[in-house]
Amino acid sequence: MLDTKPLLLETTFPAISRQQVDTLQVNLGYLCNLSCTHCHVNAGPRRTELMDKDTIEDVLSYIKAHNIRTLDLTGGAPEMNPHFRDLVVAARALGVAVIDRCNLTILLEPGYEDLGEFLAEHQVVISASLPCYTEQNVAEQRGKGVFERSIEALQCLNKLGYGIEPELVIDLAYNPNGAFLPPNQVTLEAEYKRILQADHGIVFNRLLTITNMPISRFGSMLLSKKIYNEYMDLLKANFSDDNLASVMCKTLLSIDWQGYVYDCDFNQMLAMPLSHQSRSQIATDRQRWRLRDLLDADLCNTPIAIGEHCYGCTAGQGSSCGGALG
Repeated sequence: MLDTKPLLLETTFPAISRQQVDTLQVNLGYLCNLSCTHCHVNAGPRRTELMDKDTIEDVLSYIKAHNIRTLDLTGGAPEMNPHFRDLVVAARALGVAVIDRCNLTILLEPGYEDLGEFLAEHQVVISASLPCYTEQNVAEQRGKGVFERSIEALQCLNKLGYGIEPELVIDLAYNPNGAFLPPNQVTLEAEYKRILQADHGIVFNRLLTITNMPISRFGSMLLSKKIYNEYMDLLKANFSDDNLASVMCKTLLSIDWQGYVYDCDFNQMLAMPLSHQSRSQIATDRQRWRLRDLLDADLCNTPIAIGEHCYGCTAGQGSSCGGALG
């Protein structure tokens, strides 16, 4: 697979610094029942990387030490980690909001038939990937049959009260099916709601539009089709300074399956570690911090590692794991 990282390290992106951390985004491993073309972690059924129990305990220790309010669980399919349910139960007992980045189809896999009931019982917020409301576009990104299974899973979640009961929140996530920016989030959300309700009787809370990052599988596709420079020009031409104040890395830490800490999920995939000392050390590999090393560290006002890919978060209406910024 072609690698865009060498093209991303030298950047003109503005320097930014961290504010108070309130969210841990934890990658529980790269094992997944799908292999999506837009997946920036290269997850799939043959991946073996999974967070172990000791690192799970480090996550809980950090939550307690730093009054973290949101635990954002991702993967792969985070639910395939054998410690997923124990972590959810422990975090909810601490009063922490838990987000499950769910691909929907996992709910229908053998051995996961009661997953929906578990998520509802613990009032886990579901952020579900559904890159389009049409079968063809979803099949192109995620594989044949995924759309139908996703619709079935959404209908099951609606029956449990998701999208209906105020304490059971389900958001859908949209990724462009190509080298272009997402459309307006508000407009597209209305279209999603209208079509999914009319065609399948499905309701949900919000639509999150997320820009494709020029890394991993998507970055490799850009290089192979010789449109990498064109896509980067698009991101830079649509840069909005207003989005700098609310990029997710300012209040979030990203944790990989081994417990190493990064400024965001994209930096994690690029192996660009967090630095809580000086900006000159950001681009080096001399020190990688595990979460257990930072239990007593104050990360406020520390520099955030940046690269050309950061333009993906600030282009147009902006992009984050919580959807558009503007």
